[in-house]
Amino acid sequence: MSAGDTDTTPGWWHVPSKYFWRFLFDTGAWAFGLWAASLLRYDLVISDINYRGLFVLLPLAAVVQYVVGCVTNLYRGGYLYGSFEEVAALARTTAWTGGAVILADLIIGEVGKLDRPVPASAALGGSIFAMGVMGAVRYVWRMLHDARHRPDAAVTARVLVLGAGDGGQQVIRAMMRNPNSPYLPVGIIDDNVERRNLSIQGVRVLGTRRDLAKAAADCRADVLLVAVPSADGSVVREMADAADSLGLKLRVLPSVVELLDGEVDVADIREPTEADLLGRHQVETDIQEISEYLAGRVVAVTGAGGSIGSELCRQIARFGPAELIMVDRDESALHSVQLSLEGRALLDSPNLVLLDIRDRARVRRLFQERRPDVVFHAAALKHLPLLESHPIEALKTNVWGTLSVLDAARAAGVGTFVNISTDKAANPVSILGYSKRIAEGLTADAALHGGRFLSVRFGNVLGSRGSVLTAFRAQIEAGGPLTVTDPEVSRFFMTVEEAVQLVVQAGALGDPGEVLVLDMGDPVRIAEVAERLAAMAPTKVDIVYTGLRPGEKMHEELFGDCETDRLARHPMIDAVAVPPLDPELVRHVDTDVTGDFVRSMMRDLIVLMNDEAIEEDPGAYSVPA
Repeated sequence: MSAGDTDTTPGWWHVPSKYFWRFLFDTGAWAFGLWAASLLRYDLVISDINYRGLFVLLPLAAVVQYVVGCVTNLYRGGYLYGSFEEVAALARTTAWTGGAVILADLIIGEVGKLDRPVPASAALGGSIFAMGVMGAVRYVWRMLHDARHRPDAAVTARVLVLGAGDGGQQVIRAMMRNPNSPYLPVGIIDDNVERRNLSIQGVRVLGTRRDLAKAAADCRADVLLVAVPSADGSVVREMADAADSLGLKLRVLPSVVELLDGEVDVADIREPTEADLLGRHQVETDIQEISEYLAGRVVAVTGAGGSIGSELCRQIARFGPAELIMVDRDESALHSVQLSLEGRALLDSPNLVLLDIRDRARVRRLFQERRPDVVFHAAALKHLPLLESHPIEALKTNVWGTLSVLDAARAAGVGTFVNISTDKAANPVSILGYSKRIAEGLTADAALHGGRFLSVRFGNVLGSRGSVLTAFRAQIEAGGPLTVTDPEVSRFFMTVEEAVQLVVQAGALGDPGEVLVLDMGDPVRIAEVAERLAAMAPTKVDIVYTGLRPGEKMHEELFGDCETDRLARHPMIDAVAVPPLDPELVRHVDTDVTGDFVRSMMRDLIVLMNDEAIEEDPGAYSVPA
């Protein structure tokens, strides 16, 4: 501020004119409260009331109410009129004012040797009456305000809400207070019997899920809203079937992962997505535990441009690493991940490293120069049919590439190394499964030499590039048909956000050499997925069964037959022992070999891993056929 300028910022005592009427009304409430309490004290004999004494106390009450009300922001627009927050501030203000009135009444009567303005009981009762009047008027005003802002029942969809928890309560209040809401809540169902008499904004709980059909008929519902952000895919699928049978439209609230701020609004109500139907899981992570090994550390992510790698980068960035090194051989993928993290993508950041993990010398040089403390190894070839046709590429990237990153990490003194694996490594029958199982063994071997080197295994990630849902969407846009290998084939599903949350948590939990296995929920039939998507398609779409491809299983597994030692690390993370594999057995294989040789070699290595484990503990492992 330059010389001569005047600071015109209002002081704490300033009440904006549009809020001054609140203070005037509260002064009137004090006048009524003191008068009514005095009237009761004198057995309703109006002539006995000391009006001169009331006129002495009322200005004092007004001044104290004004001063304390300014301090608590009661009269300065700090709260919505009639809100719970305002009532709490009103109670504090009235308590201080009442105390001042009672104290003044006592001082005048005792210290001043004068007649008390009002009896002590009237001073106390007046404070209570004043608070009651102020609160009651605010309550009535709030009810009238909410009634004026309710959506028009004639033009809105009548909604039966599943869930009377925090999510349900927030969305019901949001609908009832938004005149432009396309939805009007008319009933609630909730399985918690303690809520059977609950009413929210006048909307009552009508029963449990068993009473869904009756509740929908009684309240003439048009829409069933799943208002449980923590509901998993099985609940959403059950409600989808129920809604379909009752002729209701299904709507959902976003999952807990999507609701980062925890607040729910009418705009959050949407049609269920594939992720809602298949991949929603209630994921709880220990933020403190994760922060301890990521905050302030140098973290490197290989395959940073992929579906898993890019989500890893986004979630790791929230924990404040000293440096986040993003490694990928795809420059366009690096462009995308920088854009999602920084809102810009000039590709000029030293955190972006264009590098193929097959290049051992460059990987080693990068780690020696940047000295990462934590490494998430997500770089891999993952498309099963292609790798069946080109096994040598799986060897070069998934085995040798992993080995080059492991060697560089050991040489650079990396403290925590997390290898991203797949459920196809459990009882592997494909080149992809063989190569990832070998990568788990190589990671376990690295752990023998110091450091927390471990692997994390999980199934299909919804929305990842090349996933079955991506293929189905493209086929629907093309008019069909949807191609499914077999009517009974099933897979595990989880959203990429949920899977990565658990991967990051696993990095804080795992012991050296372990494979941590994420709980993916129950497997889902791919045919069921296709049927749901076909039903949601704008035009009729057929489903065609093509038969299992080479290397594909009918049902994926998260645990191999040889893995019996399951140690719980987290409600959604188990751990299994994995036999280490000597890297010298794969380090010097000639690249000029046939695909059949690579396939046979990988099979032999996995048998060797299991045989060595059997020698250590004959009861722990069995060699898969």
